Amino acid sequence: MFRITQYLQALANDTPLGPKRTPPGPVVIWNLIRRCNLACKHCYSISADHNFPGELSTDEIYAVMDDLKAFGVPVLILSGGEPLLRPDIYDISKRAKAMGFYVGLSTNGTLIDERNIADIAAVGYDYVGISIDGLRETHDNFRRLDGAFDASMHGIRLCQQHGIKVGLRFTLTQDNAAELPAMLDLMDEMDIDKFYLSHLNYAGRGNRNRKDDVVHQLTRNAMDLLFERCWAGIQAGPAGRAREFVTGNNDADGVYLLYWVQKHFPDKVAAMRARLAQWGGNASGLWISNIDNLGNVHPDTFWWDYSLGNVRDRPFSQIWPDTSDPLMAGFKQQPRPVKGRCGECQYLDICGGNTRVRAWSLTGDPWQEDPACYLTDEEIGATGEHERLQVTPYRRTTRIHSA
Repeated sequence: MFRITQYLQALANDTPLGPKRTPPGPVVIWNLIRRCNLACKHCYSISADHNFPGELSTDEIYAVMDDLKAFGVPVLILSGGEPLLRPDIYDISKRAKAMGFYVGLSTNGTLIDERNIADIAAVGYDYVGISIDGLRETHDNFRRLDGAFDASMHGIRLCQQHGIKVGLRFTLTQDNAAELPAMLDLMDEMDIDKFYLSHLNYAGRGNRNRKDDVVHQLTRNAMDLLFERCWAGIQAGPAGRAREFVTGNNDADGVYLLYWVQKHFPDKVAAMRARLAQWGGNASGLWISNIDNLGNVHPDTFWWDYSLGNVRDRPFSQIWPDTSDPLMAGFKQQPRPVKGRCGECQYLDICGGNTRVRAWSLTGDPWQEDPACYLTDEEIGATGEHERLQVTPYRRTTRIHSA
């Protein structure tokens, strides 16, 4: 996750760079259930509205939670499918809070209503993220359900009325990118705390010219808009509100911010570069992890086709540090053994090689260059010395969405 507001606030305040803080353990994004009341176009868990066999029981989940806590995991993001369809979701959530975890709920929001909002509020979730894919018509089309937008908006309002921190989760695609400005306006109108932009980048970009590529230019335009909105909120000071803007699933965002700083505040580039390098970019297999509904452990939520082990067979605390798995060995290697443009990039220390699953899903090699990097060869200092990725455009997409 790339925290835009955090970096721009540091820029505005000339905050000195402190020592690097190492998390006590990885964030766990936990898909507790695969069932969902919707059938969204971009769902990574390919959920459906029926029960899936073999899911972890309540007692099994509690045992895993005990292991996660002892291992130092600080954050649990409870997801699905639609997590509110689990009958024991409130018991699980309350137990997690009592154990001292930061607990987030990732939901489509359509099931939040007057019947359950008191139960949701009683949990004390640290954050509820509600996925919205555009304005009413676009969102309902993505979600394949008329009325989904209105139901989710109602859920957001109920959360706000009950003092729950709530945010919008927006997955950027070619079909909804034009509505991003309206989504940010909606955030202001509804006084929503947080906006999370999730990149849905098409994997088949290959070695095409990124200056002219429509998908890469669309991404750049979206990032420019987020930087501008965030900066305007910070500059407004007490009269305005510095809302929280974050992005995910494309760690080139950190490098692109550096170029934004170079354009607007050239005297602060060195300080920002040091801050971004301390962040280090992609944390899959390091500080971001995933447990699916069957108990399989993955390097992150993209890697559902690749299991590191199952918590029924071996505790998470033994699976996660095990570098006998070659993928995990590579994730934990610094710098990572990336190839092509990524291997030539002068900003590898900032982005960490970006989201490796895109290269793996396209080529079978997780260390190939990330085809979704939207920076040009000139910007990253690539010389063309290494063999480049050649693929057929739009061969497949990486599914990255749930809830």
